[in-house]
Amino acid sequence: MSVRKLKPITPGQRFRVVNGFDAITTDKPEKSLLAPLKKSGGRNSQGKMTIRQKGGGHKRRYRVIDFKRDKQGAAVVESIQYDPNRSAFIALVAYADGEKRYVVAQNGLQVGQEVSASETASPEIGNALPLSVIPLGTIISCIELRPGQGAVMARSAGTFAQLVARDGKFVTIKLPSGEIRLVLSTCMATIGAVSNSDHQLLVSGKAGRSRWLGRRPRTRPVAMNPVDHPMGGGEGRASGGHPRSRNGIPAKGYRTRSKTKATNRYIIERRKK
Repeated sequence: MSVRKLKPITPGQRFRVVNGFDAITTDKPEKSLLAPLKKSGGRNSQGKMTIRQKGGGHKRRYRVIDFKRDKQGAAVVESIQYDPNRSAFIALVAYADGEKRYVVAQNGLQVGQEVSASETASPEIGNALPLSVIPLGTIISCIELRPGQGAVMARSAGTFAQLVARDGKFVTIKLPSGEIRLVLSTCMATIGAVSNSDHQLLVSGKAGRSRWLGRRPRTRPVAMNPVDHPMGGGEGRASGGHPRSRNGIPAKGYRTRSKTKATNRYIIERRKK
């Protein structure tokens, strides 16, 4: 992984830091694993804007990712590719019967390497195993929350979790947010941290790049009128009050998770503020 700082030959490139893409081996996606991706622009079925700051953006095609890792047998990594729909890189793997699938690439995954998903697989980078057979202290990613659901936790670039303890039918996992929680030991997880760990070092360089990503400009709440936002109004630059959402829910530390939620009992330690 590497990043490149561009020379300031234009105002938009003065502060720009881009990905080196040295881990990428091809720029042509597998056609059989592409699907159309429709944009809503933040509008609902009536055409009304229900989500602000969305719209535009470059046209994309969705890459169908195998988050379940439910196919037995070894597969060979054919290429590491860029995915415009996520921050992590993806790997194209080919099975012995000719089937190809995309999986989220782990840091250190190489072309030609064999990966497999089963209870008997060795705990090496890129292999998916049930949490019940993964050694304690192992760095893991792409973790299921319910058996057979598919990976939902630790999927973005550079993230990883750690298997801390095992007790009965549950294992204890320390998540990227710092939260420590119980997960069923029959859930699958992949060995290793997610690729593209330098993603957090990238600098956009100009506002137009946000538009390419489908992000429209955001109006600061303190610049609005009282009818538009709880933080709007006031004389001059006076903002006043506590930061809050448009619905009046406080931001910056106010906990919105329900105290009676059934899954609270699985959380041993809350994430750090």
